[in-house]
Amino acid sequence: MLNALDADTEAMVGRKPLEGRSAIVTGSTSGIGLGIAQALAKAGAAVMLNGFGNPAEIETLRAALADDNDVDVAYDCADMSRPDAIHMMVERATARFGQIDIVVNNAGIQHVAPIGTFPAEKWDAIMAINLSSAFHLVQATFDAMCARRYGRIVNVASAHGLVASPFKSAYVAAKHGMVGLTKTIALEGAEFGVTANAICPGYVWTPLVEHQIDDQAKSHNIARDAVIRDVFLKNQPTKRFATVEEMGALSVFLCSDLAASITGTAIPVDGGWTAH
Repeated sequence: MLNALDADTEAMVGRKPLEGRSAIVTGSTSGIGLGIAQALAKAGAAVMLNGFGNPAEIETLRAALADDNDVDVAYDCADMSRPDAIHMMVERATARFGQIDIVVNNAGIQHVAPIGTFPAEKWDAIMAINLSSAFHLVQATFDAMCARRYGRIVNVASAHGLVASPFKSAYVAAKHGMVGLTKTIALEGAEFGVTANAICPGYVWTPLVEHQIDDQAKSHNIARDAVIRDVFLKNQPTKRFATVEEMGALSVFLCSDLAASITGTAIPVDGGWTAH
């Protein structure tokens, strides 16, 4: 018996938790999405990157991610506001990887304005990219996951999927919708080995956030530290930004076999913001 256990242990040594799996991560050419894609690749998954950016820089990123982790990494420039483009991306990813085991819906945009002056076209764009794109991508991959009796869906929502802030009507509505969509997917996939969970970050340190801090400090003529303390981290009791590495580590766990019983959740990674 001990010899059999030793053999099993030896077989698992060095095995990565997501080895043999393949993933699509939307909005993954920078920020949170990139951090999640890097973590999935490090855990052994093949990854389809998606997002906008300089083609040469994206190719350098793709090649490095593949070489550093010895996994297949592809890139697709599908516009996440277009359902037909999303379905075509799934077809290309399936042709390349053979199947899609993991879907991470991370693509998102933001616009801030009072309800009375909130542009209708901005509302429509935020709903399309932040919420509807997740539905279309899940719809395109869900039945095949259920048929194989394995699937992991991670939806990047936000602390604003759990609480609201003024002037962010579309973003808050979309992120609340993402949490509700996650629960529905979880219930429909529960008997088929398909899990769905939402990650709800507070403010995460990314190049975009760093740029916003500098812009606000300059436009309001206040110290950079004051912008961080009094604006960005006002509602995060830890008074520190979450990191993309934390988002990646959580995503890998949720996609692993050890998280098979975790589904339908909305997990705050917000430094205590929503504990108020």
